[in-house]
Amino acid sequence: MNDFDHRQLGNMLDLFHQQDEGPGMVFWHPRGWEVYRIVEDYIRDSMRRAGFREVRTPQLLVRSLWERSGHWDKFQAGMYSVTGAEDARPFCLKPMSCPCHVQIFNHRIRSYRDLPIRYSEFGACHRDEPSGSLEGLKRTRAFTQDDAHVFCAEEQVEAEVRNFCDLLRVVYRDLGFASFDVLLATRPRMRAGEERDWDRAEAALGAAATAAGLPFAVRPGEGAFYGPKLEFHLIDSRGRSWQCGTIQLDFVLPERLDVSFVGAENERVRAVMIHHAVLGSMERFIAMLLEHHEGWLPSWLAPEQVTVATVSDASNGYGRRVVAMLEDAGLRTVFDDRPERLEKKIVDGREQRVPLFVTVGARDEKASTLSLRLRDGTQATFALAAGVQRLLEITQSPHSPARA
Repeated sequence: MNDFDHRQLGNMLDLFHQQDEGPGMVFWHPRGWEVYRIVEDYIRDSMRRAGFREVRTPQLLVRSLWERSGHWDKFQAGMYSVTGAEDARPFCLKPMSCPCHVQIFNHRIRSYRDLPIRYSEFGACHRDEPSGSLEGLKRTRAFTQDDAHVFCAEEQVEAEVRNFCDLLRVVYRDLGFASFDVLLATRPRMRAGEERDWDRAEAALGAAATAAGLPFAVRPGEGAFYGPKLEFHLIDSRGRSWQCGTIQLDFVLPERLDVSFVGAENERVRAVMIHHAVLGSMERFIAMLLEHHEGWLPSWLAPEQVTVATVSDASNGYGRRVVAMLEDAGLRTVFDDRPERLEKKIVDGREQRVPLFVTVGARDEKASTLSLRLRDGTQATFALAAGVQRLLEITQSPHSPARA
């Protein structure tokens, strides 16, 4: 395990751990959960801006639903099944959220005027992965998918895929990934649905990718069992490729689960279902982020953005005042008032990958200033209010008003 392996970084930075009592599960520590929530909130806001409405669906559902959808036939070896004490029907922990979103769509009659309807969910999923395949956050048995689904008419597919591709470009750039490859995964050997539906789906998905300006290679036989998919493979700082986002075009589940809407001529029309994910698994993507950035997350993503360190005990009162100002401004701040030399505090702040370092001493207190040190060693002194503003500028998130 190298120094930039996410498991090593997770331990060194006190982000998370795993243990035998929860094999393939994650115990998030405060700093790690802070990163998780920042990423989650950023994706939530991105999806809202793209026209998706967030939903929440059960983790435990009767097995018959998964049988109707076809997931039981395909994935039963990896699904957790339980039987209740009173209800004797077999239940399953969901391995994905798509049949659940169908239930929300089908709960009322839909008109063509309502379409497209877009749902998103941070779905808590479970899969009984083989123990030998478990690898930190990269492969877990309990994970959260940023699931999203669009229910639309066939003529709306191209615009919906193009819009989501545009969203992916922005998100990956904001998270620090400058490049990615796109693959069109086509019909697998074991699949559901009619060949004519696969012909339509593959042609439509390829045309939509072309319309979005995305060159792609074909990956034969690697599609989902219900439809072809576009796979987005991110290239990290060490040249490794990671499959993350997916767009899957599905004519099969709408047929199996009777997903339809009322058309312009008052006729019943079968809807098309598009499966989306920006990150895939939240846990796996955070592993990627940690390794890609070698633990130095961008300042807007860092669990602690600023260390405020005192030069001496005499500066502790002023230091607390500075910390209060930074926290009131919304900056995630840690206060280092230990009786250690300033050099030691600087080294410790770097080891914890806190991107910004503020020093306060007697001269700062007298002049109402703060001294800012950046990661590259650049230093500057600011009046207190100006220093807070400068820190806000450095740490602003991609969705802040200043960047909008």
